[in-house]
Amino acid sequence: MSVFQGLEPKDVWHYFGEICQVPRPSKKEEKIIAYLMDFGKKHNLDTKTDAAGNVLISKPATKGFENKKPVVLQSHMDMVCEKNSETKHDFFKDPIIPKVEGDWVKAAGTTLGADDGIGMAAQMAILASNSIEHPALECLFTVDEETGLTGAFALEKDFIKGRILLNLDSEDEGELFIGCAGGVDTIATYNFRTRPVPPKSIAFKLCVKGLRGGHSGDDIHKGYGNSNKIINRFLWMATQKYNIRVNKIEGGNLRNAIPREAFAIVTVKEKYVVDFEKDFSNYCKMIFKEYKGVETKMTFDLNKVEMPRFVMKMKDQWSLLDSLYACPHGVIAMSRDLPGLVETSTNLASVKFFEGNLIEVVTSQRSSVDSAKTDIANRVASVFHLAGAQVQHSDGYPGWNPNKDSEILKVSEESYERLFGRKPIVRAIHAGLECGLFLEKYPDMDMVSFGPTLRNVHSPDEKIHIGTVEKFWNHLLDVLKNIPNK
Repeated sequence: MSVFQGLEPKDVWHYFGEICQVPRPSKKEEKIIAYLMDFGKKHNLDTKTDAAGNVLISKPATKGFENKKPVVLQSHMDMVCEKNSETKHDFFKDPIIPKVEGDWVKAAGTTLGADDGIGMAAQMAILASNSIEHPALECLFTVDEETGLTGAFALEKDFIKGRILLNLDSEDEGELFIGCAGGVDTIATYNFRTRPVPPKSIAFKLCVKGLRGGHSGDDIHKGYGNSNKIINRFLWMATQKYNIRVNKIEGGNLRNAIPREAFAIVTVKEKYVVDFEKDFSNYCKMIFKEYKGVETKMTFDLNKVEMPRFVMKMKDQWSLLDSLYACPHGVIAMSRDLPGLVETSTNLASVKFFEGNLIEVVTSQRSSVDSAKTDIANRVASVFHLAGAQVQHSDGYPGWNPNKDSEILKVSEESYERLFGRKPIVRAIHAGLECGLFLEKYPDMDMVSFGPTLRNVHSPDEKIHIGTVEKFWNHLLDVLKNIPNK
């Protein structure tokens, strides 16, 4: 793509540009699977896929590297599909439109998909090269990492042979990751009853937009606003004061993204309208003050709209508003072992209304301590149980316990210091990686994760730092040159 002209490494940006042209929403990866299969066959490489859709492209060792231990390079092929409300984009059909802004690449009003398209691009550049030195390689591209880790869960125990794995799905250049949190989703479902709109009422639509959002693992400690929390807080207060009636509340999209936008449709008795509008204005000023310097693009709207056909029964309205208010969100505990690492968190991810008077609230919990993960999931469940909702938990996924004696960690550390004259930071990450599931299937797997610098992932503000892509690339190639012998 011409937008990447002049950027280095040229081949990595070339393949990233191609990847941007292929739609790849989670659970709808058919087009990117076909693209990868065609790529492997075009380069006469052993290429296969499994029942889940994971793709494995293998390449023999280059001359002189036959006695090195084989290596698995791994990334995921799906991307988070988030866009600004005013952006017209169909993630199932339309290409991502990247653009360069200073030292960064981002997209036009949508997520960029550098998570983890840049990892894929690096794998493809190595597979296509006739000059890069490396041991025997297996390049694993997994499906549905973002919404269920489906590909990693379904990976068969004999699908890959290598026992050194380089995960290319990290977002901080100069940092090596050797552990991650486990996670579980807690989903609450309400059946609500309806009533006619009270007479002499005016209907309003309230909106909060422009929040930073971001990754519910990487960004949960940064104090970003949660659109569901912000809009529900006002509705709770306005119900107390003016007996407003709720027709609908919706906000957020993905379990692993902090919600950025939310709206509600409510009715207000005519006699309260002036005071209601004044209170909303004052509430907005209060929220701006609370998030000063953090949510710099946040906006609020309050507009009169057409009268809805119904409102929620007040008892059911209170059940929903109370539970959303009481549901915890954010950091629950910090690690005692690794300073600065979030140990346990929860994300109030989305609120959706469906046909048949059904409400679904999706939350996600993460922790590097398995018992703490269970505890916070149960705490969230108890809030919704008290509100009369039906609650279920997902199967969840395991964490990845750090191994500071890892052989590939030592190689990666020495390589980074040799190349850049400083030691890399070695740490665990609060986000989930597929490595925990790989370790369950391959207990003797030796793993490390690294990548270039990405920011604001899982939001339309996602961006990748251009200069760090070249550093990541040089580091990856040097690690491959220095893999231990068998």
